[in-house]
Amino acid sequence: MSGINFLEKLLDGGSVEWKPLEEIFHLKNGYTPSTTKKEFWEGGSIPWFRMDDIRENGQILNDSLQKISESAVKGGKLFPANSIIIATSATIGEHALITVPYLANQRFTNLSVKESYIKTLDIKFIFYYFFLLADWCKKNTTMSSFASVDMNGFRKFLIPIPCPENPDRSLAIQAEIVRILDTFTALTAELTAELTAELIDRKKQYNYYRDRLLSFEESEVEWKPLGEIGEFIRGKRFTKADYVDNGIQVIHYGEIYTRYGVSTSHSLSQVRAEMAASLRYAEPGDVVITDVGETVEDVGKAVAWIGTKKIAIHDHCYAFRHPMNPKFISYCMQATSFIAEKAKYVARTKVNTLLINGFSKISIPVPPLEEQARIVAILDKFDTLTHSISEGLPREIALRQKQYEYYRDLLLSFPKTKEEQ
Repeated sequence: MSGINFLEKLLDGGSVEWKPLEEIFHLKNGYTPSTTKKEFWEGGSIPWFRMDDIRENGQILNDSLQKISESAVKGGKLFPANSIIIATSATIGEHALITVPYLANQRFTNLSVKESYIKTLDIKFIFYYFFLLADWCKKNTTMSSFASVDMNGFRKFLIPIPCPENPDRSLAIQAEIVRILDTFTALTAELTAELTAELIDRKKQYNYYRDRLLSFEESEVEWKPLGEIGEFIRGKRFTKADYVDNGIQVIHYGEIYTRYGVSTSHSLSQVRAEMAASLRYAEPGDVVITDVGETVEDVGKAVAWIGTKKIAIHDHCYAFRHPMNPKFISYCMQATSFIAEKAKYVARTKVNTLLINGFSKISIPVPPLEEQARIVAILDKFDTLTHSISEGLPREIALRQKQYEYYRDLLLSFPKTKEEQ
């Protein structure tokens, strides 16, 4: 399918008008009702959406995992049905179409269509077009204390309206694009479902054997609190404005739970060389831990730094310095029992934050170094089979998703004049 040729035929010489986002939508931030007021959270009926809803139930939602009471609603006003939520901080770009009146947390910007455009735009067409907005958001973020979107540019992001001079034809064009993308989405989901199910089974096997290998009895090995094994060293602040193509290697906290695995020997980002004296570093063999995250599992996620030189870390990271096998510690921090224990030391405020003093009290097994190395070698093989994007099932799933995204974006590539680009 050639998306461009299809669009030309669909438009049949008709024009495309581009409107800035803020002209079409009401933009409002989400919020979290006070967690200290039980009446806000008990027996509620108002859908309150979080990132967990998208992760568990997809991107077209008619119900939420968590509800709040009517007394928790500011001013008694909900966001209207058939609005879109998009994450403009933390997990940038994730979005969903909400088909019921609702509220959402502060990670999301909520976009409801203005009255003057309700009969002009198909909301599902906009939902699909927002995948392009999501890509724009990821490329236009600030990374100070917490990643967030450039909202001035966000408001000016252009939305296409095909054949604006003929509303009926415009809606018909939008509906045809939605029909094709719905069909393509369903087909892609069907093709990947079997692969995904097999991958889930493989991950379950991996988790089972990982937990079993790390489930030492107290009599078999000594268990020690992390604070007795080593020390935690906090990183120093750097921002997106400091990023360069050739400079000092750094690890940003957001990369730990989105892009790194158990260990890494190379960085994904670099900052200006002249910042060297103002940064704080992880040494080879340290385990780098993030202290904030969208979910409890993200908070305290670890990556073993096995590079040959020191690496700078963000101030929302800790370098754990210790005498053990770094990958063994990183695997221990993935264990189901460790994650359950870690949850006790996560402050659930506006931003989930690690309580490092409590975290340092969590105990892990300390077998001889030879045994640590043996377990790491076994788990490395499982990890490669299960998680590597360069081979096996994950690669097949990723390729199908890339193919889908390519044709979807091509189908939405409406022509722009030089002034509109």
